Amino acid sequence: MKQEGAAEAPFLATPLQYLKGVGPRRAADFERAGLKTVEDLLYRFPIRYEDRSRLQTIASLKPGQPASISGRILACGLRSTRRPGFKIFEASIDDGSRSIRAVWLNQPFLRDILARGQHLVLYGAVELYGGGGLQLLNPQYEILDDEDAETIHTGRIVPVYEKTGAVTPKMQRRLVFDALQRLPPDLAEQLPEDLRLRLRLPTRVAALHAMHFPPADARLDALNRFATPAQQRLIFEEAFLFQMGLLARRRSAAAERKPIDIRVDDRIRESARRVLPFKLTNGQKQALKEIVDDMRSPHPMNRLLQGDVGAGKTIVALLAALVAMENGLQVAFMAPTEILAEQHFLNISRLLQASRFRVAQLTGSTAASARRQQLAEIDAGTIDLVVGTHALVQGDVRFKQLGLAVIDEQHRFGVLQRATLRTKALHPDVLVMTATPIPRTLALTVYGDLDVSMIRELPAGRVPIRTVAKPESRRDEIHEFVRGQLDGGRQVYVVYPLVEESAKVDVKAATEMADTLASDVFPQYRVGLLHGRMKADGRDRVMKAFAAGEVDILVSTTVVEVGIDVQNASVMLVEHAERFGLSQLHQLRGRVGRDRHQSYCFLVYQSPLSDEARERLKAMTETTDGFEIAERDLTLRGPGDFFGTRQAGLPTFRLVDLVRDRELLATAHREAEQWIAKSTPSGPALEKLLTSWEERFKLIQVG
Repeated sequence: MKQEGAAEAPFLATPLQYLKGVGPRRAADFERAGLKTVEDLLYRFPIRYEDRSRLQTIASLKPGQPASISGRILACGLRSTRRPGFKIFEASIDDGSRSIRAVWLNQPFLRDILARGQHLVLYGAVELYGGGGLQLLNPQYEILDDEDAETIHTGRIVPVYEKTGAVTPKMQRRLVFDALQRLPPDLAEQLPEDLRLRLRLPTRVAALHAMHFPPADARLDALNRFATPAQQRLIFEEAFLFQMGLLARRRSAAAERKPIDIRVDDRIRESARRVLPFKLTNGQKQALKEIVDDMRSPHPMNRLLQGDVGAGKTIVALLAALVAMENGLQVAFMAPTEILAEQHFLNISRLLQASRFRVAQLTGSTAASARRQQLAEIDAGTIDLVVGTHALVQGDVRFKQLGLAVIDEQHRFGVLQRATLRTKALHPDVLVMTATPIPRTLALTVYGDLDVSMIRELPAGRVPIRTVAKPESRRDEIHEFVRGQLDGGRQVYVVYPLVEESAKVDVKAATEMADTLASDVFPQYRVGLLHGRMKADGRDRVMKAFAAGEVDILVSTTVVEVGIDVQNASVMLVEHAERFGLSQLHQLRGRVGRDRHQSYCFLVYQSPLSDEARERLKAMTETTDGFEIAERDLTLRGPGDFFGTRQAGLPTFRLVDLVRDRELLATAHREAEQWIAKSTPSGPALEKLLTSWEERFKLIQVG
């Protein structure tokens, strides 16, 4: 995409410590913020912009507002204070309309910089001081040696950067300005020229200049929304390059071939019918068709299966697993936690009980001797389906013939962990399932290398869940309602938040609530307690008792989020609902409403609520659509928190904001698809593109 004769600019690759004014100590501060080269520095947005361009006369200044002024120093000097070592530098500034005092606290070095007669531009907060006069406190200043000199810190729209260690925003502004002066005017383009012209985008070098030091006519509100042509061009460039890498990865995967052709005949269809406990919905049938079509293709499948809570994704994945096993291949079924792996193992074992296939469970807590035995059987091919956590992709697990990998609750699994899976076997098919729908913007980034199947409808006969948010002062009336449900033979979940930092306190609160409910509130009903600190067999006993109807009320910390399916449960009561994330609340709500009875979700909160908590509870009471919930959650929390952590799998963008730049991302995806279809890179060109892409977006770590 480089233009003929354009400069590659080795200057961009220059380590920051070699820039004038940086040196090793400041370079270390920059490196801690992820900035190593001049390119890193120039491709970092200011956090905001301030308009310091409108110079005011000193006579017009009013206290309580920031202002830019220009004037000469009439007198200046350093004075001591009562505090030992604490000095104040003062200057009297005159602009012909009046004079004002400028004060800098504890900056004695200014004695060697500022002198009587100098012409300055200053910007700072105007305030009243003791004698009723006005002063500027700690103003930013710039000395004008030449009346026509370009100002950097004042007298213009100024970029404000995030402080980096000891490197102040002012120092960064000077460094960025100096670096921009050294940029070659014919800097190599990173966008195809015809695309740049068609979308009317400024050149790369013009965009970098205008992004950091906007022209005088730039609108401040547009700058602070990152909506100017220069900012949009650079955001689009990053999104386009990212999409190019994703599409190159898809092209590279499509070039792989599977060692075995998968067939589907009447015998396999009959085998699936025997396993199936109910009729599939149209959405499930369509998703299964797309998955099986991929499996029958000569190239490995890379597919994302999306669906709302309770849409029946697991049975679709199990039917795909059956197709692989009937073709003599092994299946790896991965969950993000041991509890969920256990749930999948129990469900899959039950469904495959009558079949000829052997199912095993392998997690981090599997005993050493049992693990050795299982590893040998997996290697020999005598175990057909292995359920586990991501321990299944670790070094010592070898499959005889891995044909399908199903990854559940992909939020905690990265793009490159999926790539690692493929190294465990001869290019297995990969099916990724998400428990919460993924907003389209994130699907284009985190899952952009996957094809997508969606199940939007819920199984027939499901009644929408009624959701109500109430303050804890009204807990008694909620308990009264719950009693009516229990009297009608229904079961109830009561869920407490569990956060690592306060795990002991949270478990204690859940335990005390279970005791209170059992002894004081519902003495005639059986109350069970479930929390993550219990041993696996203890948790298992409680879950099974609740599923069998031997426990009426299950008090639990958030371990019930996904995986438990008790059709008779009709009430989900969430305590301290304000402490849960939106997607988490939606997941919990999805534990009820799995039968034809009306179900209810009560969100009990403690006042006062933060604005964000109020928005979360409002979203829950307004909609039960998981796709809508996911979009709102992304807007409220931002992409990092949406996935639980900033983890491998979520790309490291310099400029792109996945919430703010949704439309640009979609455009970049569309344009990259068209460009790669037209230019068809292959072989070494494809490898080079992929390598630079993985380094650029920090997707090189695995696991």
